[in-house]
Amino acid sequence: MLNFDNIPVRPASNTPNGKGNGTTGFGTASTAQQVAAATTANVGTGVVPPSVASVTGSGTRTPAEIAAAEAALPSLSFEPSAPQVNMQAGGTASMQTVKGAGLTGLEEINFKAARIRVDDKKIINCRADLNQLVPFKYEWAWQKYLDACANHWMPQEISMSRDIALWKDPNGLSDDERTIIKRNLGFFVTADSLVANNLVLAIYRHITNPECRQYLLRQAFEEALHTHAYQYVVESLGLDEGEIFNMYREVPSIHEKDVFQLQFTSELADPNFQTGTYQTDQRLLRNLIGYYIIMEGIFFYVGFVQMLSFGRQNKMTGASEQFQYIMRDESMHLNYGVDVINTIKAENPHLWTPEFQQEIIELIKQGVELEYKYAEDTMQRGVLGLNCSMFQEYLRFIANRRCKQIGLPEQYPGAKNPFPWMSEQLDLKKEKNFFETRVIEYQTGGALSWD
Repeated sequence: MLNFDNIPVRPASNTPNGKGNGTTGFGTASTAQQVAAATTANVGTGVVPPSVASVTGSGTRTPAEIAAAEAALPSLSFEPSAPQVNMQAGGTASMQTVKGAGLTGLEEINFKAARIRVDDKKIINCRADLNQLVPFKYEWAWQKYLDACANHWMPQEISMSRDIALWKDPNGLSDDERTIIKRNLGFFVTADSLVANNLVLAIYRHITNPECRQYLLRQAFEEALHTHAYQYVVESLGLDEGEIFNMYREVPSIHEKDVFQLQFTSELADPNFQTGTYQTDQRLLRNLIGYYIIMEGIFFYVGFVQMLSFGRQNKMTGASEQFQYIMRDESMHLNYGVDVINTIKAENPHLWTPEFQQEIIELIKQGVELEYKYAEDTMQRGVLGLNCSMFQEYLRFIANRRCKQIGLPEQYPGAKNPFPWMSEQLDLKKEKNFFETRVIEYQTGGALSWD
């Protein structure tokens, strides 16, 4: 079991007490240590399908060879006023190989510059104009953006009247059931804020592809929407807002999960952090795995099972429906993250070393341990037909799936899924709302589908 003291948090730079400047919401999380510069030439320019399963990195240069090549490269300024792409006579782009990160989209606009080609685009360290959405290179990213827009919903559309009546009834719910609801709201009300911070303050500026950024903007909105939904439930039930919103500071199992996640954001959000080197590119990949695979792919699933179990028993049906829609969104976030991770691996196979893979495996195992501790904290006794041993098996099953999705070996052989009904909750086209007939796909306008 983990204690507060052994959560890996690095001391923040320029903040001797490690508490940050109080302006980013990172709390006690840290910024990165200075990393050595070592990079490689860009690998691959073709379209990478979303089904990429594994990149071993075999046959690529060693980190020492990469560092030697890096030392011979010229250094260029990355100030927005300094053009990063020189235009040759005739309007063709001279894409220089340079140290440092890719463009941000804030660079000087060059009049009569060459038009962007598909092969100029990359997910990280791209040297092409990021303000031009087309031509698409990663069609899967644009399709995920369109799918997310079609799945729009708002919390107020869901009636909470039955939940309010049940919550106010002294005999409506057991103490254990009330604890589950409050603990899950306590975790989720800040968890999606942490994810939104990571997207807006860390990941977005390092992703150098406009169609991938387009989805990130939609995802950031959805994270805000989820926080809105939790607040709507808290307000509807008349819960103590101070108690719920401060659980990440006061409940150990929630605190440990959030501190674990903040280590990733704080490093990438450091203004001095830039991709473009062997080490920093790996740190970005580590962050993407930490948030998409562990946070959204593991840390959310105990709460999803518990809250959806209420709806299956015709209890807290409004809150359960909110969580069903949220899980649908988060599943799409996870799938997007998997595609981004696997494409970066395919374009930069030198990053996916055996040592790095083992580091990621250990992070996933730590995530499983933290989430199981959270399951024990929220459910000290069996309730709703659930118990902690079922969650231990489920988390191992989920972790195996996450490992497989990014090309790692399963870590818990033989783990089974004790909740096969969870997959049904993701398919809103086939399964009606639990308790009344309503819109079954949260689309808008002429795209609405009614049963």
